[in-house]
Amino acid sequence: MGATAQKDAPPTVEAVAPALSEDTSERTNSDQPIKEKSVAGGCLSVVVLGASGDLAKKKTFPAIFNLYKQGFLPDEMHIFGYARSKMTDEELREKLRGYLKPDRIDPAKDPEDVIKQFLNKITYIHGAYDADESFIQLNEEVSRHEQKRSDDVSPTRRLFYLALPPSVYPLVSKRISKHCMNQRGWTRVIVEKPFGKDLESSEALSSELGALFSEDQLYRIDHYLGKELVQNLLVMRFANRFFVPIWNRDNIASVQIVFKEDFGTQGRGGYFDEYGIIRDIIQNHLIQILCLLAMEKPISLSPEHIRDEKVKVLECIKPFNDKEVVIGQYEGYKDDQTVPNDSSTPTFASLVLHINNERWDGVPFILKAGKALDSRKAEIRVQFKDAPGDIFKCKKQGRNEFVMRLQPKEAMYMKLTVKEPGLDMRATQSELDMSYHQRYQDIVIPEAYERLILDTIRGDQQHFVRRDELRVAWEIFTPLLHRIDVGKLELIPYKEGSRGPAEADELNARVGYRRTEGYCWKPPTLQVTAECEGYAKIGRKG
Repeated sequence: MGATAQKDAPPTVEAVAPALSEDTSERTNSDQPIKEKSVAGGCLSVVVLGASGDLAKKKTFPAIFNLYKQGFLPDEMHIFGYARSKMTDEELREKLRGYLKPDRIDPAKDPEDVIKQFLNKITYIHGAYDADESFIQLNEEVSRHEQKRSDDVSPTRRLFYLALPPSVYPLVSKRISKHCMNQRGWTRVIVEKPFGKDLESSEALSSELGALFSEDQLYRIDHYLGKELVQNLLVMRFANRFFVPIWNRDNIASVQIVFKEDFGTQGRGGYFDEYGIIRDIIQNHLIQILCLLAMEKPISLSPEHIRDEKVKVLECIKPFNDKEVVIGQYEGYKDDQTVPNDSSTPTFASLVLHINNERWDGVPFILKAGKALDSRKAEIRVQFKDAPGDIFKCKKQGRNEFVMRLQPKEAMYMKLTVKEPGLDMRATQSELDMSYHQRYQDIVIPEAYERLILDTIRGDQQHFVRRDELRVAWEIFTPLLHRIDVGKLELIPYKEGSRGPAEADELNARVGYRRTEGYCWKPPTLQVTAECEGYAKIGRKG
């Protein structure tokens, strides 16, 4: 088949209501909230390329299964796994079985039956990524399924998930475009990060993909945009009146976005060494969170209106000042046999960004990420300025902070200064806390991948990266990355299990972030975590 397939247009409010068979929302009038459909009906073919790889078996297939067992996917769905490994349908199914969890299944159903039904919907096709004949075979298999599960006039849907290294995207995409495009409905393609290594390589990849697919067919997935707390950012900011007047430079002293892992490369150093922590985490995950924190209120929840505001934020970011950048590499990183002995790849980075607009002028945004650190967590920390006129002499207690814990133990809490119980008028620091595991005990928070795959089927691109958004992000980071690549910034060694280079804490203090010594957030189970116990010993905050 040729590449002249029907291209699906971005969903609009006007188009949503009459297209319920394809999209999942409708409006009865402008005052009522969007009503979501539970099930996307009709023939659906999901093609997972790279089906034998770790990403597919650990994330992609389990996410599709989670949607299936909860009734979000139609009975007419079929999954086609494609990879170079030689194996049978049954061998792939057995390989996946251990990753399919039996939770969230209707109690009236036997979990083993549901898993078996799902696995029976998987067909495996072996082929090379540059072999036209293999993609012709793939198209024939998909077409047979469509003929079997739909009539001649009903639209069909094809979703291609590229769980592959970016280096093979062009090869695979050309063959999808040439041989596998849907002639009776939409075709959508999910591509995984990293989207290039710098501006030039990213633009080259975008141009190759853009020549094959329209922007509304491409879904550049950043799984952090599917996390529950990240998706809560817009609601938290724009649906709560008390945040509106304080979310600006007049009240906020600094913003930190932190990603920490307490383990190293775990044998994947060869892959990581190609990219480093800035390309792997900061340039995509953390910069996306920054956009949602700093953007102006969009005129609607239309995906394009939201992404327009994110681009405006990126365009206001000033170039990096090397004096506000700290990079490091943990001791023992090069013990990984897949890492070159002379590697200068950062495993830690703390960067300060400045947004040159009326709302954020003068407020430092600190993006910090690292491996082999003292804990595993991802969080947003908005620190407010001191209250004027300190009549309680409580500055030593620390500033007010609004913290969103993205993982683990999702939570939002506000650090406040309050009176310590007792006869004395003594101030102490405590918090207002909404921990998800306590507040929503009967609700299972969906995995990011299942949410984003469902969004793709629904045609909602709100939580995916647009091409101009990607370009501007690379324009910000590429000059700094090139300076790091040629050794113009000092790479500081740090010990495994530490907070990272001490210079990072010094940088935070220099740009105005004030740490609260001895404070540790305690989840509302009243049980002190091991992390808190560790901080108590060394007098550091969580």
